[in-house]
Amino acid sequence: MNRCTAKMSPIWLVLFILTTPILLADGHDDTFFQTLFDETSVLFNNGTPRIPDTKAFRKEYDFIIIGAGSGGSVMANRLSEVRDWNVLLLEAGKEGNMLTEVPLTAGLTTITGYNWGYKADPMKGACLGLKGGVCNWPKGRGLGGTSLINFLIYTRGHRSDYDGWEQAGNPGWGYREVLQYFKKSERVQIPELRHSPYRSTAGLVDVEESQFETPLLKRFIEAGRDLGYMETDPNGEIQLGFGKAQATMRRGRRCSASKAYLVPASRRPNLDISMYSRVTKVLIDPVTKQAYGVEFIKRRRRYVIRARKEVILAAGAIASPQLLMLSGVGPREHLKEMGIPVVQDLPVGYNMQDHLNLPGLVFPVNQPVTVRERDMRSPRPIIDYLVHGRGPFTSPGGAEGVAFVKTNISFTPSDYPDIELVMGTGAYNNDESGTLRATIGFTDQFYHSTYGSILGKHAFSVSPVLMRPKSRGRISLKSTNPFHWPRMEGNFFADYDDLLVLREGVKLTVDLIESRSFRDVGARLHSTPFYGCEQHRFRSDEYWECAIRRIGSTLQHQCGTCKMGPVTDPEAVVNPQLQVYGIKGLRVVDASIIPTIPASHTNAVVFMIGEKAADMVKDFWANEIR
Repeated sequence: MNRCTAKMSPIWLVLFILTTPILLADGHDDTFFQTLFDETSVLFNNGTPRIPDTKAFRKEYDFIIIGAGSGGSVMANRLSEVRDWNVLLLEAGKEGNMLTEVPLTAGLTTITGYNWGYKADPMKGACLGLKGGVCNWPKGRGLGGTSLINFLIYTRGHRSDYDGWEQAGNPGWGYREVLQYFKKSERVQIPELRHSPYRSTAGLVDVEESQFETPLLKRFIEAGRDLGYMETDPNGEIQLGFGKAQATMRRGRRCSASKAYLVPASRRPNLDISMYSRVTKVLIDPVTKQAYGVEFIKRRRRYVIRARKEVILAAGAIASPQLLMLSGVGPREHLKEMGIPVVQDLPVGYNMQDHLNLPGLVFPVNQPVTVRERDMRSPRPIIDYLVHGRGPFTSPGGAEGVAFVKTNISFTPSDYPDIELVMGTGAYNNDESGTLRATIGFTDQFYHSTYGSILGKHAFSVSPVLMRPKSRGRISLKSTNPFHWPRMEGNFFADYDDLLVLREGVKLTVDLIESRSFRDVGARLHSTPFYGCEQHRFRSDEYWECAIRRIGSTLQHQCGTCKMGPVTDPEAVVNPQLQVYGIKGLRVVDASIIPTIPASHTNAVVFMIGEKAADMVKDFWANEIR
């Protein structure tokens, strides 16, 4: 095989990939396809070495980390920097493959085994028009966790988010302190930001902008300028403003927590990384209340491994509270109801928060300035991506522009955004494979009734996102079987203010896109009402509230279920050092510790939490006999 053939042959595999989502979305067994992708991923791994799966274990480790998401991956890397410490990282899933590498097709990964496939419990006022009347809650299952399947957007939040954490009784979590950890994790590859005092080029997580742009981005930023917003770096001094989407990418490919943190550490002799390992319980002595190990299942075999120093729970905002409760740490009455002996009575599972958005806003245009799925099946964009790492396949989840704005009924301070706008290069009317529909849970009836008249036409989308929800949900147990899903009560829009703000965000979005900046491409809101809301006057407040309640959905930013807070906080599960109250040798290091959700996509936040937690663990055990 000559060099040219070797370089070109993977193209036809990618063409094959782009036809398989239809099969996957229709519920076909994806084992064959995933196996094929696993075996051929070596051709696409961008020079990234594979991570060996540990099969033989020590009887004891200094630290056992549960979950290889963004928090767990950081902890595994940073703790194994100490050569005298032995570290075990346990992950239920496997390593990413060529499917997870491509930024544009992020939605495809949510209908594969890399997603836990969670579905929230039915809610009275949300997700009413989605399949089964429930919301999908995608969560990553694999090395990298949700950073393996998310839409790659990198934002940090507002400085007052973290100052608020500190003012609530969490010393060391103010903006000045956490900024150093945001910077420690980041390697910004955007030339004009490399010398910003708010950014860093020394970290492990690559942050890029896609080299690809449609003509819509310039119009998006111009429309923001007409509203009085500057073009800004949302991760810099001022968050309010418009700009190009920043993403966790490395040379046009996804930079997951695994690629950033686990690959560089995976060959260290003191770090064992075990995949296909489903943790079923944290072992806690009920008398001394010392966490001393974990129980897990790997390939149908049960293991019990001891931890000399700490167990670090980093399984995410759904699985971490579930594991704590299964291990006897949780609300006393709930554990008694489930027949679980109570080791420590704590409000585990409460305080659940999420960012909500209205997907499905489609703006047809009269010029070919958007990215359609059918166009991505031609060889040119595929070759551009594979050979040069550029082109539309490098658009993070299809997102191009990001803006942080305020509505006219904002409940937040003057410089704090209550809505984020995410502008996509394409729209749902061109979702021929059905992967985006499957990700959100749109029914076929909704899809064809709403978009049938514009299928295949050039269009783009903008999703307004509620930044500071007041509503709170809860995670609790349905069963003592660790292989059963917990009860997931989102409680979305229980506080009517959330619905009001998102509604105004939708109206702001439509006004923005129908402004003079987009006039030359003829951008207008698609005029067919959303299926299920036809009884309301189109574009009225009642219509938008109906739309939000029917198809408003999660941005997969669940957090807060193991709340960090001072000992005086009756809702707190962990202290400001992330140690579980009343239990020795047990910390939580993931999105579940977030007290109040920041105005941010949560992946960057969890990288920061992991970096800060690693330093706290090192300081705790430095030169100490405990």
